[in-house]
Amino acid sequence: MTGSVQRALLFLDVDGPLIPFGAMSQPYPIYATGPELPDADANPLLTRINPEHGPRLAALPCEVVWATTWMADANECIAPRIGLPQLAVVVWPEPSDIDDQDERNRLHWKTRALVEWAAGRPFAWVDDEITNTDRAWVAAHHQGQALLHRVDPRRGLADSDYAALESWLRQPV
Repeated sequence: MTGSVQRALLFLDVDGPLIPFGAMSQPYPIYATGPELPDADANPLLTRINPEHGPRLAALPCEVVWATTWMADANECIAPRIGLPQLAVVVWPEPSDIDDQDERNRLHWKTRALVEWAAGRPFAWVDDEITNTDRAWVAAHHQGQALLHRVDPRRGLADSDYAALESWLRQPV
């Protein structure tokens, strides 16, 4: 057989999975940043990003793609902070009439765009706003395998999240 099998995609959100927020009981850990990083002081929430996420994400058997409102800024501000190379970025479409319908149906505004971007490739989507509505829509409209993995935004990506991703990504197709 000629050609190669494309690796699964991992669509990664930033706010929630990498930058935890919303916990009331204790302050978040703060991670030092080097002065060599551009805009090191531009956003104080960036200090919440654990630099260990970079090697852990890079070790996953997939192609990581930014799926965040940070868009290209994720490559400028976050990738160097955690040691990731420049990643592909989902560019969100302009709002349309279908968005109003999706909102009424409680479908996340990212869902359609991610399925279109994946174009049938297997994908995992890591976000803190995924619901069962999104899972059902993807199951009905995406021909490949998909894992929609919701992360608790109060703690961000944790060992259990990486274990779930690793297990799913290593399944035979």
